[in-house]
Amino acid sequence: MEQRSNAFLETERVGRLMRKYAIPCIISLLVAALYNIVDQIFIANASYLGSYGNAANTVVFPLTVVALAIAVMIGDGCCAFVSISLGANRPEDAHKSIGSSVLLCVASSLVLTAIYLTCMDGILTLFGGRVNAETFAHAREYFFWIALGVPFYMFGQAMNPIIRSDGSPRFAMVTTVLGAVANLILDPIFIYGFRWGMMGAAVATVLGQVLTAALAVYYLRHMRAVALERDSFRVYPALVKKYIPLGVCSFLAQISLVAAMAAINNMLQRYGALDPVFGQAQYAQIPMAVVGIVMKFFQIVISVAIGIAAGCIPIVGYNIGARRPDRARELFDRLLVSEAAVGFVALLIVELFPRQLIAIFGAANESAYYTSFAVRSFRIYLCMTVLATVNKGTFIYLQAMGKALESTALSMVREVVFGVGFALLLPRFFGLNGVLYSMPVSDVLTFVISALLILRTRSALNAQMGEDVRQRATGNGQVAVER
Repeated sequence: MEQRSNAFLETERVGRLMRKYAIPCIISLLVAALYNIVDQIFIANASYLGSYGNAANTVVFPLTVVALAIAVMIGDGCCAFVSISLGANRPEDAHKSIGSSVLLCVASSLVLTAIYLTCMDGILTLFGGRVNAETFAHAREYFFWIALGVPFYMFGQAMNPIIRSDGSPRFAMVTTVLGAVANLILDPIFIYGFRWGMMGAAVATVLGQVLTAALAVYYLRHMRAVALERDSFRVYPALVKKYIPLGVCSFLAQISLVAAMAAINNMLQRYGALDPVFGQAQYAQIPMAVVGIVMKFFQIVISVAIGIAAGCIPIVGYNIGARRPDRARELFDRLLVSEAAVGFVALLIVELFPRQLIAIFGAANESAYYTSFAVRSFRIYLCMTVLATVNKGTFIYLQAMGKALESTALSMVREVVFGVGFALLLPRFFGLNGVLYSMPVSDVLTFVISALLILRTRSALNAQMGEDVRQRATGNGQVAVER
């Protein structure tokens, strides 16, 4: 098979490349986020599930993020490495890294599924599933079927960035969109028509994931810029050591979100029990259900932010490999402006229309306490969304440049030190409101560090541009002397 080049990543206008790669990536990530959100909307509006089903969905959601974390570590790391390899004209590294990533993804997904199925009750308890008996029963039913679909989910999510690195962002988008459309069609049939409850929501999700995985397999057999061979499908430790670190930032961004969710769910359960309203058995699940919904909306916003940045990974990687710091800097500037714009639009929505947002998730069937707490949660928890989106874009850009250490360290500080730390600390002083304050406080402090890294990154790119200019001037001088 003839191998085709991705050289247009070095020559086409940066703005046009951003649109070409970022828009399909945004759509892919939004659709992936909508898998769980669509489930929650249909669950919330089913009278026999309601806020109990919503709370159960919130309990299980972090466990799907664990699977996503492993998948994106493999997929995003391989995507960045493949892009750099193609830019540096090392096609053999590219095809071998893709083949080994497929094997790693399959093996890790089977291990995770086994852990989920054998340790189900303990895991659900850890994530706050025992807020009351009905919530736990719904969570257990939902989680069983979701766990069975983990291998398909992980494979589809890991291959998505790899497909983008091969120069096919639209196909990557289509694989995810078709799976989500299948889920959207099957959810009401299984939940309302067959009345399968939480099992119906989970089975619809898994069938959509199977479709996405099948399309990814098809693409691997028809790649464009990278020619896969039988020899590709082996684990090459030397290559794994190179591309996995490039995906560690993506892994930590997701897995630390899981740690934060575990902390938040347990704090909601603990301090909700001390609240005069939510301490009553019939309202105990409301804080967990509501905060889960707010986090799902934030997931939509952050999916757009990640999509813009992740879509730029092949462009950044290729131009860094091809020694074009001028294009890399232009891309960085455009990325930061785009991320801030996304955050500002999201901020306007949550501050002006919180009641309309919560109405989508079955508020009409719930008590006034449900709506009141939801409005407060949206307005406080997401008040620093602009900084959150800029922080995320900075993490991913550093990752795309091959700066795994800086990217990983910044992600760790935001998600673990601040995210988990403040979620555990602030409720001790402010009760349930302390859980809501943990998000904006973490984003403000992280932005202080991000701003320093942004200045440092631009300075490094400027210095590299100056060095390239001097080298060209020296080269021209030498040519003149020889003549």
